[in-house]
Amino acid sequence: MARSSIKLIRILRETAERLKNGAAYQWGHMGSCNCGHLAQSFTRYSKGDIHKAAMTRHGDWAEQLRDYCPQSGLPLDLVIDQMLELGFTRADLTHLERLTDPEVLHTLPPSRQALKHHVRDDVVLYLQAWAKLLEKELLQKIALDNLEADTHQNKAAILDA
Repeated sequence: MARSSIKLIRILRETAERLKNGAAYQWGHMGSCNCGHLAQSFTRYSKGDIHKAAMTRHGDWAEQLRDYCPQSGLPLDLVIDQMLELGFTRADLTHLERLTDPEVLHTLPPSRQALKHHVRDDVVLYLQAWAKLLEKELLQKIALDNLEADTHQNKAAILDA
């Protein structure tokens, strides 16, 4: 699971909000799909830039993540590098593309756990649930009874940036 931080939570929420507000969404387009939208949120690359980067190698996000090599210098690998540096894992991103992370799905009501990976509203719900899960983990790291004594340590754990 991703390393919980305020920055990561903010990115997930920003991505969900942009999709909720009608940003162009197309699951079959590498820059407008689930991972493509997440990448747009913090790289500030356009959907076209991300799609073009992905076309230097074959496959969807799952295949690109499987074949990822940090030393390749391939354009999409550089985008993936940035995602991993933020605290996401390759498994997180693979799950995001198909909306399948069991920990995220478990936070949803049973009637909402069968998400469709190519449906905008389901992607928004998944991103929001993931952000809430990471927020809960982050808050559990903060020791309120020792807050004054550990201010520096808690601040570092919270920001993780």
